[in-house]
Order: sequence, then C-alpha cells, then structure tokens
Amino acid sequence: MSEEDETFRDRIATVNEKGKRVWVFAKKPKGPWYNKRKIISYFLLVFLFTAPHIKIGGHQMLLFNLIERKFILFGVVFWPQDMFLFALTLIVGVIFIILFTIIYGRLFCGWVCPQTIFMEMLFRRIEYWIEGDWTYQKKLDTAPWTRDKIFKRIAKHAIFWLISFLIANTFLAYIIGSDALFNIQTDPLGKHLGGLISIVLFTTVFYLVYARLREQVCTTICPYGRLQGVLLDPNSMVVAYDHKRGETRAKFKKGEDRTVEGKGDCIDCHQCVHVCPTGIDIRNGTQLECINCTACIDACDLIMETVGLEKGLVRLVSENGIKNRTPFQWTRRVKSYTFLLIGMLGVLTVLLATRNDFETYIMRQRGTTYQITNVGTVSNIYEINLLNKTKEDFEVTLKLEGNIGTIETAVKSMKLKKEAQLKERFVVKIPYAKIKEDKHILTIKVFGNGKEIQTVKTKFIGPTL
Repeated sequence: MSEEDETFRDRIATVNEKGKRVWVFAKKPKGPWYNKRKIISYFLLVFLFTAPHIKIGGHQMLLFNLIERKFILFGVVFWPQDMFLFALTLIVGVIFIILFTIIYGRLFCGWVCPQTIFMEMLFRRIEYWIEGDWTYQKKLDTAPWTRDKIFKRIAKHAIFWLISFLIANTFLAYIIGSDALFNIQTDPLGKHLGGLISIVLFTTVFYLVYARLREQVCTTICPYGRLQGVLLDPNSMVVAYDHKRGETRAKFKKGEDRTVEGKGDCIDCHQCVHVCPTGIDIRNGTQLECINCTACIDACDLIMETVGLEKGLVRLVSENGIKNRTPFQWTRRVKSYTFLLIGMLGVLTVLLATRNDFETYIMRQRGTTYQITNVGTVSNIYEINLLNKTKEDFEVTLKLEGNIGTIETAVKSMKLKKEAQLKERFVVKIPYAKIKEDKHILTIKVFGNGKEIQTVKTKFIGPTL
C-alpha cells in the first residue's frame, strides 16, 4: 500500500464493512524473537501462579486486600496510613509506562501484558494442539458438525474454562490471601455458596475474554492502545516495515536481480499478515492494533533468509530511523521523562526507607470539654489510635514530657499485638496552677516494652485565666 493511501485507518482489521466480526486465524509463529517471548512469558506465568503461595517473613509475597485495606509487597505490609506511598508508586508506574511507550512503543503489550501472555502463550497454543495450525482451523471452522469437530470444540472449550477457573482463583488469592482461599476451598460447599457463584461468574468472564473477545481486548477495550497514539512520535521504536527498502512489492523469481528490475525486497508473501494475532498488515505502517509482538519480524526474516535477501525488512526501528537511516536518539522529551522518573524513584526509595513502624494518633475525645476536679486539677479525655506494623507484641505505656501532669488509662494494661491496631481512652490531669492559658500543647511519649517508639503532640484545654 502506498504512503498516500490511508483508507485502512478508517476501520480496524477485525471488523468488516458491514460491522461484523472478522475472526483472526493466526499462523503459529516461530523464530528467535518468539523463543525469547516464550522464555519471558513462561517465567511471568510461573511467577503469577506461584507468588500468592510464597511466604516472606511469614507474609504472602504479594497481597492486595482491598476489603481490609491491607497490601503486601514482597513481604512488607502497607496499611491505609501508607496509602500515600502506594499512590506515589502508581504515579511512578504511570510515568514509567509513558517513558517506555515513548521509547519502545507498545512493546509492553506484546511481551509483558497478561492478556497477551495468556492468549498467545496459553490459550492459542492449546488451540494449535487440538485444532492444528491456522489452515486447519479455517477448514474446521467451515466444516460440517461431525463427531471429530464436536469432540475438538468441546475439548478446547472445556480446557479453556478450566484454565479460566484457575486464573480466577489465582487472582482471588491475591485479594483475600492464599491461606483464606485454601480454607474456603476445603470448607463444606454450603458455607461459601455465594463465593462459589461469584468465582464461577469471574471464571466465565475470563473464559469469554479468551474464547470470544481475544484480540478485541487489545484493539477496542484496552485504554493503553489509545494512549500510545498520543505518546508515539517519529523517534519511538516500534515494529515497522522498511518501506524504502521493501517497495515496490513483487513476487520472487529465482535468480533475478531485483535492483535491476526495480523491485523492492518485499516479495508480497503475506507471511507477516498470516502470523499477526490482531489481523493487521504491518506494511501499512504504525497502527493502533499492533501490539509489537514481533511475530511478523520472525516470519519476514525466515522468508528473507530463504530467498537470499538481507533480514530486517520488518524490524524494531523508529519512523525517522527508516526515513533517515539513523539509530535511536535520546531526544529532549525522552531525557525529561527519564530525569523525572529517576527523581520520583529516588523520592519513593527515601520514603520507603524512612517508613515508620508505628502510626500514632492522639486526639481529644469528641463532644467533651475539660473538667476541674475537687483537688485542683484540670482533666481532658483523649483517644489513642496506635498501629503496629511490626511482627512483635508490645505493652504500651504513656508519659507526659516534663512531668507536668499525670496520665490515667481506662484499662490496667494496654496490649498492642503485632500488625494490629490499639484504640483506647485515657485521661490527662494537670494541676490548675500549671495551666498558663486556655489551650496548652502537650507532648506525649509513647513507650512499647519500655522503649520509646513515638512522640505525639496534642492540645490540652482548660479554663481561661
């Protein structure tokens, strides 16, 4: 297709002119890039399925318990009071995605995204195993419903549903914890009927994504596909067809000198189109549907090697790299995002390193005022909320700095358990003679097992002198 012909951008490859779905039968890819993808993908799959069952210091490696607002990252527990750290981590992650897209385009989608890994390295490979490569799948799709076709379809979709059930349970382990999930799984069915219905619904959603939606998640649902259209520029590295070298396309004839004939290196074999999991023709240029999976690179390189032409007709390159024959360049835009990312990573590292093991809040009890006792002291009632982020139990005591008064707790002994919160009331009594104004700032020292763990300032009110 010529550079001037842009009509292909008026529609997506998986929908025809009547608005009906065009099913993609992708050819099974092979080659060095695909082999690298398999190594990365299977490593990530093993990590995904095993991480909820790995314990670090008695904690699940990764936990995102939204119900209890408790998050664990590599054994470190984050509580609601640490949410600013979690928010900052998300911001850094967004900036990383922006920077990565500016430099490498949509490479994340083809190599790391769970949707692509599950689809291409799990579900589609099962499809190849049961139904054969793309040509056999096409024939099976149009074939009448024989015993063989019924068996293959039932077997494929049954396996798809079982894998989806495993995926749903794995994601649930990240939310409620693997131990809690195991208890639910081993309890009588009637005790968790609502949970079973929910997991079946989630399983069905996962199944429909990989059995029916497939590439449409990447082309029409995922917002990242739209985001890349804003972020990409002529210097971004993408999977691209070298039109300067490839045009004009023509079939290959053995022994011909294509430069003399005025033909480009593209022999119009359509192998790059056949292997594309989103059904596009990479020779049309950078497209929203391209997930940079590099399957077309392997397919084209194999053909180039077969016909004795130089490999790299389809490769990772920028638009300017093709036009000017220049390597990747660090532009001002890329440098700015890089420095911003490094700065935010530095701030995040410092905040994580200086994160307190305790969070203490002391406030006067709402709806109360001061009281003057018959022995000449003024008292205020307070509430303490103390969070213990460590794995050690503590006996908590409170002391006033300067010994200007006394503290009386509502209980004889305040016990603070590991990774738990303590909420108690206490009374501060100060002699009337030591009160110099109606509002006094108190400094309360919090001790755990005899060791000072935090110092908190709060207001003490008394009569106006």
